[in-house]
Amino acid sequence: MRLRPGLLSAVVTLALLGCERKQAPAPSPTPAPAAPAPAQSATGPLLIGTVGALTGPEAHFGSESRNGAQLAVEEANAAGGIQGRQLVLRSYDSQSKPEEAANAMTRLVNQDRALFVVGENQSSLSLAMAPAAAKGEVPMIAPSSTNPRVTAEGGPYVFRVCFTDTFQGQLLARYARETLKAERVAMLVDQKSDYAVGLAKVFATRFGALGGKIVAEEAYAKGDTDFRAQLTRAKAARPEVLFIPGYYSDVGPMARQARELGMRLTLLGGDGWDSGDRLGQLGGSAVEGALYSTHFAPDNPGGRVQGFIARYKARFGNVPDALGALGYDAARVGIDALRRSSGVGGPALREQVARTRDFDGITGKITLGPERDAVKPAIIVKLVKGQPVFAAEVSP
Repeated sequence: MRLRPGLLSAVVTLALLGCERKQAPAPSPTPAPAAPAPAQSATGPLLIGTVGALTGPEAHFGSESRNGAQLAVEEANAAGGIQGRQLVLRSYDSQSKPEEAANAMTRLVNQDRALFVVGENQSSLSLAMAPAAAKGEVPMIAPSSTNPRVTAEGGPYVFRVCFTDTFQGQLLARYARETLKAERVAMLVDQKSDYAVGLAKVFATRFGALGGKIVAEEAYAKGDTDFRAQLTRAKAARPEVLFIPGYYSDVGPMARQARELGMRLTLLGGDGWDSGDRLGQLGGSAVEGALYSTHFAPDNPGGRVQGFIARYKARFGNVPDALGALGYDAARVGIDALRRSSGVGGPALREQVARTRDFDGITGKITLGPERDAVKPAIIVKLVKGQPVFAAEVSP
């Protein structure tokens, strides 16, 4: 999901500001190498950074995660900061471009001397930022980059607070087989998206192992608008569930066309569907009752969730979606580690981030495993009158 030409724009979010979200990973660009960041002054504010799309089609994703991080910083400052020093958040616009994300990370490391960075939401952009994080010894905490390559290839300074596509695909297969009692599933997969292809592969393998059958797998490409031929073939296979591991912008028209063809089956998807009420607006009544996995549900009855929503809405004027919650959790994980490192960055801070265990996040208790991936539950939501409604929490 992806652009406005122009120079990298930076925003210092000290005043009021204002997810493919897991875009297919691409080869990382090669910006000027980042040297280990010089130590910040022993006095004065401590700077942390965010990188995300603040302009272009994915501006909503970057703005939400930035706002979540901003709220976390403001709350930490209100509680006294880190050893009496205040935190400052500096945000850069990736424009959904790998080269802009890489340049932003290099600037945060070399010029701004950030202690840690929250970002990116898109997996390919996180991979583009990773070399500068490693060379500069600056921890990077991705809010929603779910592709397994992000931490597997990103190096020891890259972490994430979201679950991975491997976990997500397996839990969706189990939910389809054990909760929905489905035996026959058709899949509609964007063949140009590593996110969609990878998620579909994991789902199909696990669903088959549980005794289910993939009765049809149809392909499309991002930007297609007519899915009737694929849907007609899928319908002929008599599935009980249609699994679409893509993005909400595609799912809306797909759902409308499926209903027009008389398909009355359950629609199921992954966190690429998470978009607040946008999927409901695109799909209308066609997505009523659809289910997808995600990281956060605004109506989750948990007390911490409702308190967070109230604070976020009071600060920014809207109810946060998963990106806002993940940005908040990513920043808080970093701030918690910074407290434990006594405000010292570099390898000492990286070690404390890696030691995160049972952190009480808004998106669930977060433990960072040996591969620097979050071990945490996922949420299943159901669309009711266009709004995502909490349906279940699924543990690893």
